[in-house]
Amino acid sequence: MPLVENLVLVFVAGLITALATGLGALPFFVVDDFSDRWNVALWGLASGIMVAASVFGLLREGLAYGSPVLLVPGMAAGVALVVGGHRLVDGIEHSPKQYEEADFRKLVLILGVLTVHSFPEGVAVGVSFGELGLAGAETVGVLGFGLPVLAVFMTVAISIHNVPEGVAISIPLRSLHVSEWRMVWWAVFSSLPQPIGAVIAFYFVSLAKEFLPLGFGFAAGAMIYLVATEFVPEALEHGADLPGRGRRELVAGALVGVLIMVPLAFV
Repeated sequence: MPLVENLVLVFVAGLITALATGLGALPFFVVDDFSDRWNVALWGLASGIMVAASVFGLLREGLAYGSPVLLVPGMAAGVALVVGGHRLVDGIEHSPKQYEEADFRKLVLILGVLTVHSFPEGVAVGVSFGELGLAGAETVGVLGFGLPVLAVFMTVAISIHNVPEGVAISIPLRSLHVSEWRMVWWAVFSSLPQPIGAVIAFYFVSLAKEFLPLGFGFAAGAMIYLVATEFVPEALEHGADLPGRGRRELVAGALVGVLIMVPLAFV
């Protein structure tokens, strides 16, 4: 399959994950708000999905290519990307509440900040397509394309994970009385860096297949670090007024996320 055609395929997969974020706004067509308990559980669900996808998808596949010699440095580089990105945008205030009133320059700035948060997820999708076209790669047929099993798994995982993120983005917009369809748009907007990250990551791993374990480790390290430094603290912040500060809901949500993804990883 020509490189351009592969890049289009990877971009579409990244776009699917971005569009899935918009699904998080759909419940607001029928409900007015989510309780803190549900918010904590949803962040836990997203955390469980991300960790399970990283461990049972990316890291397992990376180890299948050989020793962890490239996997460990890749994970360290993924963590460094997130840390560096956070330092780059440190002090820049942004929230979904600002979306509606932002001018073009402000939206560009917000999109840059969002890139720090959602770009690693796009990288995970792009790296998972690294086996595309490789002889001996385990594939599954999707709409007439033979796609790597890992690519399908990661696309599904990131898509499911993005739904709770869409909910979190929609909640403050609801308080501004933003229409439901505009909430869907802003939720999708927050994940627009994902298809871009997917294409960039796939292009680089396609140049040197022997560095695939490095790419797998890079994506896994970035996602696990995001869970530890963003998702879990965000969940505990929502659960501050709950019994046990929401830890029970967080753990329950995370376990559900893992239980959803583990069977898919071994199908």
